[in-house]
Amino acid sequence: MTDQNRILMMGNEAIARGALEGGVAYCTGYPGNPSSEIIETLFKHQAHHDIVVEWSVNEIVALEAAAAAAFTGLRAIVTMKQNGLSVCADFLTTVCLNKLKGGLVVVVCDDPGPLTSSNEQDSRHFARMAQIPLFEPATAAEAKEMTRSLLDLSHRHGIPCLLRSVARLSHGRGGVALGPVPEAKETPVFDTTQPLVGLPFLVAQNHRRLLETMADVREENEASHFNSRYGPENPELLVIASGVGVLQSREAIAALDLTERVGVLKLGTTWPLPTGLIVENLKRRPAVVFIEEVDTFVEDRVKIIYAEHQSTLGPIAFYGKSTGEVSGPLGPGVGEMNTDIVIDALTRILDIDRPSAKTGSLTPVRPELLVPRELAFCSGCPHRAAFFAIKTALTLDGRNGFVVGDIGCYGLAAGATGYHQIKALHCMGSGMGNVSGFDRLKKFGFDQPAVAVVGDSTFYHAGIPALANAVTNETDALFIVLDNSVTAMTGFQINPASPFTGKGEEKLPLKIEDITRGMHVQTSVLDPITDVHSVIDTICRRLREPGVKVIVLRRICATFSQKAFPAEKLSVARVEAAKCIGDACGCNRFCNRVVSCPALQFDETNHSAYVLEESCTGCNLCVQLCPEGAIVLEEMFPGEN
Repeated sequence: MTDQNRILMMGNEAIARGALEGGVAYCTGYPGNPSSEIIETLFKHQAHHDIVVEWSVNEIVALEAAAAAAFTGLRAIVTMKQNGLSVCADFLTTVCLNKLKGGLVVVVCDDPGPLTSSNEQDSRHFARMAQIPLFEPATAAEAKEMTRSLLDLSHRHGIPCLLRSVARLSHGRGGVALGPVPEAKETPVFDTTQPLVGLPFLVAQNHRRLLETMADVREENEASHFNSRYGPENPELLVIASGVGVLQSREAIAALDLTERVGVLKLGTTWPLPTGLIVENLKRRPAVVFIEEVDTFVEDRVKIIYAEHQSTLGPIAFYGKSTGEVSGPLGPGVGEMNTDIVIDALTRILDIDRPSAKTGSLTPVRPELLVPRELAFCSGCPHRAAFFAIKTALTLDGRNGFVVGDIGCYGLAAGATGYHQIKALHCMGSGMGNVSGFDRLKKFGFDQPAVAVVGDSTFYHAGIPALANAVTNETDALFIVLDNSVTAMTGFQINPASPFTGKGEEKLPLKIEDITRGMHVQTSVLDPITDVHSVIDTICRRLREPGVKVIVLRRICATFSQKAFPAEKLSVARVEAAKCIGDACGCNRFCNRVVSCPALQFDETNHSAYVLEESCTGCNLCVQLCPEGAIVLEEMFPGEN
């Protein structure tokens, strides 16, 4: 390839490019960091290539829809983060038992650390559980090539395949050589003479076929160019690494000047593992260390292979997370891998001095220069008003009520920006299920009112079954749906409540209140900012009423609105200095403790509030809540001071 064919790409962009070069026809997914950019990139290519792209309502629906394309002979890809793979596990572990006519690749982007998730699940275990091929890229270029290769492998063997990325690869960048994009697609046909059914009497024979197919894939993996070895012929220590751990291992070896003592076995095809290749590389190796994220997935299975061939391989000392030599600040098997962790492991195993300087980019050289910043809702975020209203209503109710929620922008309400209101936060939609459970405890004397908050995207993803459960079981429950029209946390992707398509075209939104009222649920719809006092009153009344109640707090995400719909005329808050009482204001400065908006600041020198006009969205919340009436809205045009 010439330099003109090689461009800088994010890992997720490279995966999207690999799908295009692999002849993908149908692309689905559910947004979730760190995977969101894959579908977003494919949306941008939809007009130029013969593909269909969609954001699905949740991960299992995305997988089911993509599988339909594979049933007809086309190639499909479905993307998600690690939590989403748990959502679609039921279908994943059954669709693998049917022989696909086309190709199906599931891309899961794990979040070790985690950076933006409620767990740091290692998704590789699903490949073993479902008995499907698993590839792990180390670079953006390899991410592209593996995606294309897996589409070929899936089509060739009629089996779903799993590509596992991690946050640092998905959001890192590297040079990627571009290949041709085939435009010709097969005419999709569903063969009605070959039913794809999982009836009990067929499962065993289908399972046998799956295992036979995986044996064939294992043979292919033995010769795969995604597996390779670096370093001396007979190293003193062999590093067995997968994913981004390969790059971190090579960097650590170079930093310690161990290139003549330590070798690296890179494994890109991590399920099924290439047994013959591993056995060959274990010969005459006195010591082996494993570098991978997050669990001891490769480590455990290589040890099993060694145990089966121990008589011919002789004694080998194994080091890794299970023995404690590979360990981050929080211990083995916890958090992201980085070069410093590998360096620490190598120095311990080889009993050599560690360099005084840290090499990993995750360790700040001058931490005192980092500006401390608290996690907060954006300027004008409607969630700020919603949680102010919820907190006020629960206080007025006086029964020690509390809020449960789930992951999303509004999950920040577990902290100061949401007045510490969320007291339980787990997976998507879990709060609604929790509230139904709390209500059933009344017979044991439980008398605290519980309120569930859920976002609009999450309501469609996982909230509707919980709502149906509450209605069916005649639960006393209050659900508050925070409808900001987009899936904001992951990059403003559309969902059924959005008034526009993924292409930006207008559409009729599927209104949440139409669904809830259709389920015979009393439903109120309010604007959390302009109707903040009405919201407080409504919550107070609903807390005292029996049955299932839903309050929809609808206002478009302020950050998205500013980006997508720039206004010709803006409203900006201003503080009238003569009315501001500064330090004497209640709640230890109203600006910081009550409104807590990044656009509203307090000047410690002059002891008065002021507004950062460039950050203000003119949402009007501070105007409504200021006890002294010192804040007013003024209209201005963009560019005015």
